[in-house]
Amino acid sequence: MKTISAILRAKPGAEATLRAALLDVAAHVAANEPDTVGFFVSQDEGDPTRFTTYERFADAAAMDRHNGSEAVARFFSIAQPLLDGEVILVTADEISCR
Repeated sequence: MKTISAILRAKPGAEATLRAALLDVAAHVAANEPDTVGFFVSQDEGDPTRFTTYERFADAAAMDRHNGSEAVARFFSIAQPLLDGEVILVTADEISCR
């Protein structure tokens, strides 16, 4: 199983817009990406400007389709001016899910 973890930080005041954009990607995934096994979005309870995603893919091809999707491109076009710093991405092979 291929995974991506991402940590994103919104500029103060942009939290709601970044949250909505992340949830739009999640809705797209649910409707259109059967090989994306999970797409989890979290907002830090102690720092509402910090968001985390955990994305699970059946294989590398599914991950590539997701990353190359119009939904991801649209997300980054919306998010780029809202981000406070670089997105931290970790691409990995999942070794346990229990």
